[in-house]
Amino acid sequence: PRNYDPALHPFEVAREYTRALNATKLERVFAKPFLSSLDGHRDGVNCMAKHPKSLSTVLSGACDGEVKIWNLTKRQCIRTIQAHEGFVRGMCARFCGTSFFTVGDDKTVKQWKMEDPEYGEEEEPIHTILGKTVYTGVDHHWKEPVFATCGHQVDIWDEQRTSPKCSLTWGFDSISSVKFNPIETYLLGSCASDRNIVLYDMRKSTPLKKVILNMRTNTLCWNPMEAFIFTAANEDYNLYTFDMRFLESPVMVHMDHVSAVLDVDYSPTGKEFVSASFDKSIRIFPVDKGHSREVYHTKRMQHVITVKWTSDNKYILCGSDEMNIRLWKANASEKLGVLAPREKAAMNYNQKLKEKFQFHPQIRRIAQHRHLPKSIYCQIKEQRIMREARRRKELNRRKHSKPGSVPLVPERKKHIVAVVK
Repeated sequence: PRNYDPALHPFEVAREYTRALNATKLERVFAKPFLSSLDGHRDGVNCMAKHPKSLSTVLSGACDGEVKIWNLTKRQCIRTIQAHEGFVRGMCARFCGTSFFTVGDDKTVKQWKMEDPEYGEEEEPIHTILGKTVYTGVDHHWKEPVFATCGHQVDIWDEQRTSPKCSLTWGFDSISSVKFNPIETYLLGSCASDRNIVLYDMRKSTPLKKVILNMRTNTLCWNPMEAFIFTAANEDYNLYTFDMRFLESPVMVHMDHVSAVLDVDYSPTGKEFVSASFDKSIRIFPVDKGHSREVYHTKRMQHVITVKWTSDNKYILCGSDEMNIRLWKANASEKLGVLAPREKAAMNYNQKLKEKFQFHPQIRRIAQHRHLPKSIYCQIKEQRIMREARRRKELNRRKHSKPGSVPLVPERKKHIVAVVK
């Protein structure tokens, strides 16, 4: 039977399938994500910060205490400051973009002007705070002149004072990173080396609650669009997206890395995040998927320590061990520059077709295929074998035990030890 409506073409799906297949193939052909590398550091890049008001400015701190300010449009360093003795452990820009803060191994917190010093003026910090212990991280409040540092404990500082407004501690251990929530600005999250993720409320003088995982969390990042959601980068090669109201189990477990995940940063749309790992690669994950949609690596890139997603949602910056900051496209096959209206229309049409046929085996295979370095490829294979062995062992144990004595534990609950309120 055939529908004689002239609007319905008998071969419409077949044509669209062919177009979707070609679009998917072309997407892989044009996937050239690497744009440039910013070199100039003389030691490994340890931390980075975005300028809140200028898209083309980015700050980076190295392991030799040097801080550089980069202009991304010219792709060159516009200013270098010898900020600390030893590592620069953390840095953040003030919400208005006029100054930035750095913390280092020399137990100091320093505030620097964003502008270059006047002619003949010394390169000196505006304020220096001498602390008792080493600070490992710093983050600024999104609306008020308040910033938080972490180390032996979480300290909340007023910019005008040289002693902290309040100190928050729960258990005794070194805290590796602290982050303010961009929406509910009085909330903070921190990661400690005793495997805790602790949440604080600035209005109260005590921590709210904490979740203990199987392994240590290196850092966390809040979703800029959903106030309660944050993603934690863990040592057990996974990332966990939590809803802070229900910490009993993560919303999603993101698995793909084959070594410890060292850093994570959200895109400004809140739909994706990028993670940096010790396995010399960075991956882009959709928030609601367990596996990455993209993996970036180069031959020369070593352990990636820090990663940032730029505020215009177009680029990704990563800093690694071998003194380079690399600039990538967030969408590997995206054409940069001005698009003609017809180009834009064709791109949107192709995008819709790819979404329509994304589950067809041939299209899915082409879209998902990535070339990986041999080391990562072999480790993925090895971990698949180990996971399969664990699964088989559990099945056998359940088969030969009394019914109900070996419970079924879902993947999401396996990695959580406890939640303390």
